[in-house]
Amino acid sequence: MTFGRARRNIVGLDYPDKEINELVARGIGEIGLAGVAAVNTEAVHHATGVRARELPVKIEDLLA
Repeated sequence: MTFGRARRNIVGLDYPDKEINELVARGIGEIGLAGVAAVNTEAVHHATGVRARELPVKIEDLLA
C-alpha cells in the first residue's frame, strides 16, 4: 500500500559517465520534485484552511 504516493524505481547503469562529475553519478530526480512543495502546502491548506506562505511549514504558523 502506498497511501497515495507513487512508486519509484531506481535503476543502476552498467557504464559510468565520467564527463558529468568525478563521482560518475547522475540523476534526474530534481525534475520530478519541482511541484512537491506546492502540492504539500496545498494539502495543508485543504486540511487546515490556513494558507502556508513560508517553507518549512511549521505548526506555529498554522496556529497563529
